[in-house]
Amino acid sequence: MTSIRAAAPLVLLLLSGCVVGPDHKSPEISLPAKFGEGSTKSNGDVSMAPWWNAFNDSRLNGYVQQGLSQNLDVLQALERINQAEANVVAAGAGSLPSLTLSANNTTSGADTRPNSPATEATRNTTAGNVDVSWFLDLFGRYKRSRESALANLDAAYASVDVARLSLLSQIAAAYIDARYYQERIALARQNLNSRRETLQLTRLQLEAGAASRLDVVQAEGLVNTTLAELPGLETNFRRATHRIATLLGQPASTYVAEMQKGARQPAARVNPRSGVPADLIRNRPDIRAAERQLAASVAQVGVAESQLYPSISLGGSISPSYSAISSSSDSRGISWSFGPALTLPVFDGGALKANVRSAESIAREDYLTWKQTVLNAVEEVENALAALARDGRTVAALRETVRSYQEALSLATASYRDGASSLLDVLDAQRQVSTAQANLAAAIQQMAQDYVALNVAIGGGYAFGQGPTRVAAASAGPVITK
Repeated sequence: MTSIRAAAPLVLLLLSGCVVGPDHKSPEISLPAKFGEGSTKSNGDVSMAPWWNAFNDSRLNGYVQQGLSQNLDVLQALERINQAEANVVAAGAGSLPSLTLSANNTTSGADTRPNSPATEATRNTTAGNVDVSWFLDLFGRYKRSRESALANLDAAYASVDVARLSLLSQIAAAYIDARYYQERIALARQNLNSRRETLQLTRLQLEAGAASRLDVVQAEGLVNTTLAELPGLETNFRRATHRIATLLGQPASTYVAEMQKGARQPAARVNPRSGVPADLIRNRPDIRAAERQLAASVAQVGVAESQLYPSISLGGSISPSYSAISSSSDSRGISWSFGPALTLPVFDGGALKANVRSAESIAREDYLTWKQTVLNAVEEVENALAALARDGRTVAALRETVRSYQEALSLATASYRDGASSLLDVLDAQRQVSTAQANLAAAIQQMAQDYVALNVAIGGGYAFGQGPTRVAAASAGPVITK
């Protein structure tokens, strides 16, 4: 009677179908109510906002749409969704009954008359086997495995969005770089023409006795310096254009001729809104992917814990057989068996408990990864906001610098023609104009890149034209404290 009473709690636990292990809860993090240089107004869902349209560049718009549909990184991420879906099926299959059929046939013979020519009696034997097994998932091993697989599936969907967001950033950055180098090439060619005119003027002055050979050599040096700049700028333009083609899944030189037609440097015509830090939890796919990975790891803790408990499986088999002897008779038979099997972990050297501790540690690590992903996202937005708020002032100041140096060059050239100043004044003015123009082009490039960085940092545009993104049903979203 005592042994029956002691076993009763175990029997009740087995019959209850208890699912062991922790349930995933939305992770928490403390975030400020607004960004340092942002507003308190939420952006809402910006995943479908085509922020690149602010550049008002039809070619860039076409490249973005083309890339979203045929970029190889995105297509690879889509294949990982198929793999994750298959893993969901595989994870749940273990808790379902399984049926295995097998059959075989053999033919054998033997010499039945000693000391005579080979005469054999032939035996044909046909046998089959039907095996049925069912693992009773009393402690939720396969339920937790399926939870983990579903969370990984959600993470795979989020990873596709991460790939799309990265693609938007890379295409826009490469396009901005290509147009920057085109602008630098155009400026270098303009400066080359101006410096050649100065060289020609200096040679005329030399013939008239108003200039020295040193003046001519200095003018020639400036012309050759400009010529030396052009190959490097042209190489960088082609590299940026090659990058665009690769991102679009095409051979590197596909768009060189098209891009050589030229266009102005991209400059956004709209001031983006940063939203609030809490928006990032919803809009950043890398944060969603990290949270789903955390959910998968928590479910794996339950899988590890379930292996500490007894497991029961029901199994049975039916084995019919038929045997016929060509020279005599035949025989038939059938055998069967059925019964439960109990597996009870008694001594394993601590391996199962070590597996639980390892799973718990992985889950804690994934929480820290999620938290770090959130904080990195906040930092990216803050950095982009700080840069973009000051880029406009830099561009405006450099425009005035270019205008001033161009006027100084005009005055120095006129004075040199009249013999009132030296060639050195003209050459210095030309260098100052060239430097100021290059700095302005670089500032416009940086302002465009910072605009891209802010929109990518807030998680904008990756779902443009793609339809709704899979939303994880197992999580209501992380908890944010302020």
